[in-house]
Amino acid sequence: MATRVALIADTHLGESGELPPACAELIAGSDLVLHAGDVSSAEALARMRAIGTPLEAVQGNVEDATLRGSLPAELNLKIESVRFAVVHDAGPEKGRLERLRARFPDADVVVFGHSHMPLHEIGGDLQIFNPGSPTQRRRAPHRSMGLAEVEGADVRLEHLAV
Repeated sequence: MATRVALIADTHLGESGELPPACAELIAGSDLVLHAGDVSSAEALARMRAIGTPLEAVQGNVEDATLRGSLPAELNLKIESVRFAVVHDAGPEKGRLERLRARFPDADVVVFGHSHMPLHEIGGDLQIFNPGSPTQRRRAPHRSMGLAEVEGADVRLEHLAV
C-alpha cells in the first residue's frame, strides 16, 4: 500500500488563521505532511499538528522567533525508498533544477515554497515540486497544495486546488 504525503508551503496562518477545510481534510487523510516553510507562528504549527497527521516542517522567511529557533532550515528524509529534501527558498527560476541537484545530490524529490507558484519540474532523476499556497494564491491561478503517493521507489506528485 502506498504512503500518502501531503505537501504544503506558505500557509502564513499567524496566531489565529485556519487552513481551508479541503486542505485540512487532505492532511487528515495522509500518512505524513511535509511543510516547506512560512507557517508563520508556533500556534499555527500546533493547530496543523492537532489534525493528527505527523508533520515535518522547515523554517521559512516569515516565521516568528519561536519557530525560527525550533525548525530546521532544510530536511532530508526517506519515505519508503524515495529520498525527499525540503527547503523553503529554492532561489531564482534560472538554473533552479541544477542548483537543487547540486545542493541535494542524493534527493529524488525536492519540495520547496516561497513563491506561492505551483511548480513540478523533472530533470533526469530529480523532481522538484512547489505545492503553491493553500491560503494565499498571489499570482497563481488558484490556492493549492500537493500530494505525493509513494510506493517503494516510485513516487507520483500532483497539485490539488483547495
